[in-house]
Amino acid sequence: MTSVLTPELSAHWDDADSFTLAGYRRVGGYQALPKALAMQPDQVIGVLKDSALRGRGGAGFPTGVKWGFIPQGDGKPHYLVVNADESEPGACKDMPTLLANPHALVEGIAIAGYAFRASHAFIYVRGEVLHVVRRLQHAVQEAIEAGYLGSKILGTDFSLEVIVHAGAGAYICGEETALLDSLEGYRGQPRLKPPFPAIAGLYACPTVVNNVESIATVPYIINHGAAEFASYGTEKSKGFGLFSLSGHVTRPGQYEAPLGTTLRELLELAGGIRAGHQLKFWTPGGSSTPLFTDQHLDVPLDYESVQAAGSMLGTRSIQLFDDTTCVVRVVLRWIEFYQHESCGKCTPCREGSYWVVQLLDQLEQGTGNESDLDKLLDICDNITGRAFCALGDSIQPSVSSSIKFFRDEYLRHLRHGGCPFNPAASTLFSMDAAR
Repeated sequence: MTSVLTPELSAHWDDADSFTLAGYRRVGGYQALPKALAMQPDQVIGVLKDSALRGRGGAGFPTGVKWGFIPQGDGKPHYLVVNADESEPGACKDMPTLLANPHALVEGIAIAGYAFRASHAFIYVRGEVLHVVRRLQHAVQEAIEAGYLGSKILGTDFSLEVIVHAGAGAYICGEETALLDSLEGYRGQPRLKPPFPAIAGLYACPTVVNNVESIATVPYIINHGAAEFASYGTEKSKGFGLFSLSGHVTRPGQYEAPLGTTLRELLELAGGIRAGHQLKFWTPGGSSTPLFTDQHLDVPLDYESVQAAGSMLGTRSIQLFDDTTCVVRVVLRWIEFYQHESCGKCTPCREGSYWVVQLLDQLEQGTGNESDLDKLLDICDNITGRAFCALGDSIQPSVSSSIKFFRDEYLRHLRHGGCPFNPAASTLFSMDAAR
């Protein structure tokens, strides 16, 4: 089963000096940058397009295509912004990457900046993860001193300044246009699109916003070629990526594997669900994606297969919950998070999240009624597609899928007069509650 894994970004995370320039160069780091600088910028973009790398931040948009949207010869500055504001429940792949392998991101930034002629790049990272901020600042300074960043990189005419910007801890700033407003010094709130960032992004100039893992994968593609990267994965979901397993699993952590790997295969590597329990439900892409159950263990974890099965791959944040878990309580906690993090700019998200929390709280306490389930679905339908950004759309998936798969569990809360969870029985419901 170990052949399932394809460690690249995570291959040397356990090296004591993996985060240093010396440690990164010892394992082949900064060999891709001179190769890229020897090519024409459009050729670099062509390699990324041929690799079929899709954005690793959740949306899955082709990275090379996004780079190609930046207009050339427009006389404006071009910017690269790396979204390192990882904060969704279950998402935990970018922070360990930055902690253990920051130079992969720095090298990828230099290559990306050269490809679409950017002179400035920003890494927007959560300010709470101070140890990661310091690692990034250290890596950027090492790269400048070694000639990989700054003026006339490696003796060429290409120059790039990289700024590490610490955010103030707002989930909404993970939305790319809210992030741009925050970078400009404004309150982080999403912008109306169009215009899209590729035309009018940071400071109203052409901007590419990419996820950490997307940019950190670029050196591998330049070093090994587009065909090598595209040989992994499935027909439409190429390459490999980090799968983050958390929750009731024996060995939680990051598992780097080709897209299309199944949860059954990952669980074999992770030691399965904790001893004495069974898998009840799980998220393929974090708390903003519809739930899966043990019936979905063999769904290939690629964009198309997961969507066909009724969910979204997202950031591959796989949260696993066993048979001791109350699904109503979990969904309530998730929606409380989205309510708290709503920027309040639009009515559907601001008001809708409040009412969803109120109804879920009543159901969890057993004080609601069965009609509340249909009311929940109706409110969610009126939020989805009508909110200003994707935060509002994140409310509906877990609510509707939990009602779809566990409607009877909601009703048992009502019959029981509260949550019937019984930890002593190692199952969710007591016999009295099940009658």
